[in-house]
Amino acid sequence: MSSRFLPYATTPSRFVGQFVSDIVVLGWTIVWLSVGAAVHSAVSTIATVGREVEAGANGIAGNLDAAGGQADDVPLIGQALAAPLRAASEAALQIAGAGHNLDTTASWLAWVLAIAVAAPPILFVAMPWLMLRVRFARRKWTAITLARTPAGEQLLALRALANRPLVQLAQIHADPVGAWRNYDAVAIQGLAALELRAAGVQRLRRR
Repeated sequence: MSSRFLPYATTPSRFVGQFVSDIVVLGWTIVWLSVGAAVHSAVSTIATVGREVEAGANGIAGNLDAAGGQADDVPLIGQALAAPLRAASEAALQIAGAGHNLDTTASWLAWVLAIAVAAPPILFVAMPWLMLRVRFARRKWTAITLARTPAGEQLLALRALANRPLVQLAQIHADPVGAWRNYDAVAIQGLAALELRAAGVQRLRRR
């Protein structure tokens, strides 16, 4: 892949800085994702209790309802025996419903709390990093594209005259502005190279 499309500088010092920043942001993100996962796991424990309560209460309700059905077969007192059993079965079903509600609420709350804990610190660091990286990539892509055209190279040289320190300009030519006005190809290439380095490009391979 062409270096124009890579979001990294080709100048060593800047590349190291970008690579280190990537590692820091990645580590920061992993840490807070782990914190969010821990919060989710802790709250999900409540949901597990709700599921266990629901399953147990449904089992008890089924057993009591079955016992009530058997009690109905007892002569004379069958209905009297079955009534409390069926009432207890209905109470167990209500407990099962409460367990289901607890499961549903806790499961939803686990995700909400996990996102609420992890997202803000991740976005606080990742968004500025992403904006800087996108801005750098656009500047690098534009600078390389311009440098591969004669007029674009002159434009980069002009930007270097306006933006680069005087010491750097003097190292390119004793009269950098005059050289640019006179279309001095060597001076223009040198000035353009200054602007390319400022954009994170150490050396441009010419086609």
